[in-house]
Amino acid sequence: MMRSHYCGQLNQSLADQEITLCGWVHRRRDHGGVIFLDIRDREGLAQVVFDPDRAETFAKADRVRSEYVVKVTGKVRLRPEGARNANMASGDIEVLGYELEVLNEADTPPFPLNEYSDVGEETRLRYRFIDLRRPEMAEKLKLRSQITSSIRRYLDENGFLDVETPILTRATPEGARDYLVPSRTHPGHFFALPQSPQLFKQLLMVSGFDRYYQIAKCFRDEDLRADRQPEFTQIDIETSFLDESDIMGLTEGMIRQLFKQVLDVDLGEFPHMTFEEAMRRYGSDKPDLRNPLELVDVADQLTEVEFKVFSGPATDPKGRVAALRVPGGASMPRKQIDDYTKFVGIYGAKGLAYIKVNERAKGVEGLQSPIVKFIPEANLEEILNRVGAVDGDIVFFGADKAKIVSEALGALRIKLGHDLDLLTSEWAPLWVVDFPMFEENDDGSLSALHHPFTAPKCSPQELQANPSTALSRAYDMVLNGTELGGGSIRIHRKEMQQAVFNILGISADEQQEKFGFLLDALKFGAPPHGGLAFGLDRLVMLVTGAQSIREVIAFPKTQSAACVMTQAPGLVDNKALRELSIRLREQTKVE
Repeated sequence: MMRSHYCGQLNQSLADQEITLCGWVHRRRDHGGVIFLDIRDREGLAQVVFDPDRAETFAKADRVRSEYVVKVTGKVRLRPEGARNANMASGDIEVLGYELEVLNEADTPPFPLNEYSDVGEETRLRYRFIDLRRPEMAEKLKLRSQITSSIRRYLDENGFLDVETPILTRATPEGARDYLVPSRTHPGHFFALPQSPQLFKQLLMVSGFDRYYQIAKCFRDEDLRADRQPEFTQIDIETSFLDESDIMGLTEGMIRQLFKQVLDVDLGEFPHMTFEEAMRRYGSDKPDLRNPLELVDVADQLTEVEFKVFSGPATDPKGRVAALRVPGGASMPRKQIDDYTKFVGIYGAKGLAYIKVNERAKGVEGLQSPIVKFIPEANLEEILNRVGAVDGDIVFFGADKAKIVSEALGALRIKLGHDLDLLTSEWAPLWVVDFPMFEENDDGSLSALHHPFTAPKCSPQELQANPSTALSRAYDMVLNGTELGGGSIRIHRKEMQQAVFNILGISADEQQEKFGFLLDALKFGAPPHGGLAFGLDRLVMLVTGAQSIREVIAFPKTQSAACVMTQAPGLVDNKALRELSIRLREQTKVE
């Protein structure tokens, strides 16, 4: 062993002991004839002092530069009273350096590591191996490791088996596009990388492994948004002979224990809310309950008004008119209202009506708004009472198809919560339950809201009679407006699975071709089963307070799904393509 201790482990109890450290030179300072080196490793920093008495060692210390890799032997001693550093784990002590060995020199790094300098993300990702030396980055990856350890411990203690499932599998329709892998041995055929281990974990239930888990890599070739990566990690769980409440209880216990162990936070019991209530009150199926603002339906007060913008959606069965009261928002300048109007436009809203409530006692005179003239006074009163408006508030309105109103006002609610600093707590978990089985596409066809293996809350006959109103046995765990994980009780009978496939317009032949093995498994004694999957990257992002999941993944891809460090994806030469029976339609010009 080269080292006796990590830098961050040194403390007063080691005073007067001789120790050996290995690490990187974080900073070098000359002070009145002595040289100070801050040595850094993954556990923290330690200050080493070299004085001229040991001439040879001192001369070496004099030549050392930032990021050199060194081995230092010396004696731990307490720092004098005024020189202690509360910001450092080892800040009460320093090491008097006896020997110094340079294990490797280093060029000047492309960005400084000893203070947070504002380097672009592109540069940080290109030199990710250096970026990860930064103590705040190292901290996030260490926390990630603690989180996976806590989860494994909990699941192991609860009788789960860790089983690995294949990475080379076949394409399945799961929403996003598959990454395809050409097969050399089966020319013209392709494997797909899994978007999740869904079908395999269900087959493990049919095999009798009644409690399975895996910390699994999953792949999606999709257009990226800020919080998505082409490869991501899932905490995948499946159980047999348990119902919704058992599975939710078990996994809630896991997350609560995790928060207690890692952050010393007690999340308490998670409330349950139906999908319908979440959409109605928050415009979102993953509501952020730290935010006190709520949407209030007011369509019934606007069906008769002359103003088509309101009366149209108010009388349309697929429409919605909702109000959002913002306490103290009446002082908002016009420019800010214009900005919010632009913002809801992103979600398809055609505009953003508002009423500033200056003085309710004055009736219509006390309201400032371009729309008041269209609404009878009695209806206005009722609307303001319903949203609880008081002097100094602003009330925003959304009127359109229900989906657009929920999305636009739901997003506006979140934005206002952050802009105006309205959040009332640090953590707000909940379960969202009673999701619809299907959602309607623009052309009127149906697609599965979760995935086509989710069990409905009714019989196959009732499902086929009223697919659009059927509810599923699905549940999502939500924390601070982020979906941490989602799952469901699965279909374990063949007739039910075929009924769902029929409603989704998957023909009998296609069912057999794509899911024959699943339908077979369901007729050979499949137990009732269900499970869920957590997004590990998102969970770590929330726990560490990181701004994006790229901050908590060791080697992430950029927004365009590329790796600037290894230059992946790259071109492949023609010989390799020929072996795979692939010809590119037009040779991509080599830059």
